[in-house]
Amino acid sequence: MKKVNFTDAFAQIGEYWQPHIAGSVNDAHVKLAKFSGKFDWHHHDNEDELFLVVKGKLRMGLRDGDIDLDEGEMLIVPHGVEHCPEALDGECHVLMLEPKTTLNTGNIVNERTVTELKKI
Repeated sequence: MKKVNFTDAFAQIGEYWQPHIAGSVNDAHVKLAKFSGKFDWHHHDNEDELFLVVKGKLRMGLRDGDIDLDEGEMLIVPHGVEHCPEALDGECHVLMLEPKTTLNTGNIVNERTVTELKKI
């Protein structure tokens, strides 16, 4: 077992939109990432995603209306739902819980796609 301190863990992350594995629960990864600006619209065919804002403010762009999250708030995006995360007011620190099979860019592959995740 390993204790994870969010302040220390996020300090190890140097690039935005690059999820790092902080731990695993059954068939899911607990990932930490720093967000800045807007990501790409995408969806996940088979995986639900949980987003928990640790620091900052996150807007989850959705085709039927955006949802803003403050520190300490979370949102579950069901599989198949197109979404576009966006950090508001600068940098946002986010914990994500998602199946190990989840690709950060979902149904698209581009320069932001991370295929090999680093561990914290």
